[in-house]
Amino acid sequence: MTIRTPPAWGLEELNHAVRSIGSSRPEEYWSHAQREGDVPAVGRLRFADLKESIAMGWEDFGAYRTDVVFLCVIYPLVGLILARLAFGYEMVPLLFPLASGFALVGPFAGVGLNEMSRRREEGMESRWYNTFAVIGSPAIGKILLLGAILVGIFLFWMIVAQLLYIVTLGPHPPVSISQFAHDVLHTSAGWTMIVVGIGLGFLFAVLVLAISVVSFPMLLDRNVPLDVAVRTSMRVATANPGIMAAWGVIIAAALVVGSIPLLVGLVVVMPVLGHATWHLYRHAVGP
Repeated sequence: MTIRTPPAWGLEELNHAVRSIGSSRPEEYWSHAQREGDVPAVGRLRFADLKESIAMGWEDFGAYRTDVVFLCVIYPLVGLILARLAFGYEMVPLLFPLASGFALVGPFAGVGLNEMSRRREEGMESRWYNTFAVIGSPAIGKILLLGAILVGIFLFWMIVAQLLYIVTLGPHPPVSISQFAHDVLHTSAGWTMIVVGIGLGFLFAVLVLAISVVSFPMLLDRNVPLDVAVRTSMRVATANPGIMAAWGVIIAAALVVGSIPLLVGLVVVMPVLGHATWHLYRHAVGP
């Protein structure tokens, strides 16, 4: 038996993950038979389903607490790094768009948590490193493509936010944080930026919610093309507008609470939301 250092172990696991990209065959990865392209039925959701999904997400978090905390500690770290970059490079006006932009890429960031819930549902062992089993999925290409789309939407949101600042309070960067806060809260241009920014951010959030609310779990669970997964997600959103609105409010509120203090709460919020998304998918999409 050879005792390896953590870097050596990590490198070996990374090499194994790279070699296993897309290595599983559909009949091996998916436990139930399904023809590619089958379009599933979409059900009507109730608020009780939403409540149950969150409760089951909390149960998954409880079952894997140590593992998901280790896995999700990266979220507050990334947030703090982004905040430091914003202050260090006079990008203070983009600090809020950066923080709120987490919600736009959250569904992609949570795909590993979806996988943990899937494995627990099927009675398989699941530790934090099992989240990388996603890499071996036959759907990895579609998952990465949809993730790239969400990243593209996030980058477009950042461009729009920067242009909005230039039009209202710009084009020069603020001379200090206190001056920026004063300009935002005590000038008509600042309030215009707030109102228009919230409106535009809402549209971006609705778009991402519609195309991704169940698409990532569906790609993990079913042998379907990407367009079928996205269209099914949009059908779920349009068939359940009230529930989707409530889900969006819960996500936004949880992210705000999780960001206090210093984004530390995201270590709990992100895994619970990621696990709950899997169970919401189970309620929303029929066999």
